[in-house]
Amino acid sequence: MNKKFKFAVLILQDKNFVYWKKPLKGISKAADEIVSYGAKVDYYFFKYDIKSFNETASQVLKLDYDGLVFAPVFYEESIFFLNEYKKKNVPIVLIDSDIEEIENVSFIGQNSFKSGYLAGRLISYGVKEESNTLIFKITSNIENTSKTIFNLKKIQGFYSYFKENNLNIPKFNFTEINIKDSIKNSIKIEMFNGINSVFVLNSRVHIVSKFIKENNLKNIRVIGFDLLKQNIDYLNEGFIDFLIDQKPEKQGYLAIKYLSNKIVLKENIVTKNNYVNVGIVVKENFEQIQ
Repeated sequence: MNKKFKFAVLILQDKNFVYWKKPLKGISKAADEIVSYGAKVDYYFFKYDIKSFNETASQVLKLDYDGLVFAPVFYEESIFFLNEYKKKNVPIVLIDSDIEEIENVSFIGQNSFKSGYLAGRLISYGVKEESNTLIFKITSNIENTSKTIFNLKKIQGFYSYFKENNLNIPKFNFTEINIKDSIKNSIKIEMFNGINSVFVLNSRVHIVSKFIKENNLKNIRVIGFDLLKQNIDYLNEGFIDFLIDQKPEKQGYLAIKYLSNKIVLKENIVTKNNYVNVGIVVKENFEQIQ
């Protein structure tokens, strides 16, 4: 009981990505709780830049910890880092994005395929006639990210819903749009001709909602992810219909508790995927789930 335990957290911290404040909040909450067990959490932050990640990851590799919580962002670089860190033979917990190529690590996060499937169900509710849907893939300047892989799974799940239910719902036509959030005026009014619904694959749904509001577009069902302030604002104003909450704060919290239970309390926990149930948020229930 006199042993001191140390866990490392390697996570993105960048003012341009407010999403990452949420898992960090959950991590900090759990870190406060395990202090009484003699456990401590050290934080290592990197910017949204491959050089910054490599430098920070190299620093973490030189240090010894009893466990690691890691949020992968850069796909190939994360694979290299994880393969090296596994040589330390300590538990590793991934949050937000899983990397299936790396075996014997735990993952706490959403099931992307099922999240996409759910989005398909939400878009189809109440639709009685043929409908046209835009699928927005809004990315940053760096393409090689773990989010790219997760977005592919979301799309697969989304299309699977319509394939499995094609006899029970009207015909849906889909158009995929790829834009970068750093390029201004990349969304055009012509994209929305005849469009009934929009599915945005990530938390940047507020970008599309802003365009819809500014151009006074009507009767377009909009679905996206995550309870960012901008998204909540447009949800309350009626320019987003559904937000799928991937529970990033809960992911961070559970990751630290997992390490604590396994390493400090010596619980027999099997390494596996631990999917967090997502939430469906509309403006009528937002206040109740906070």
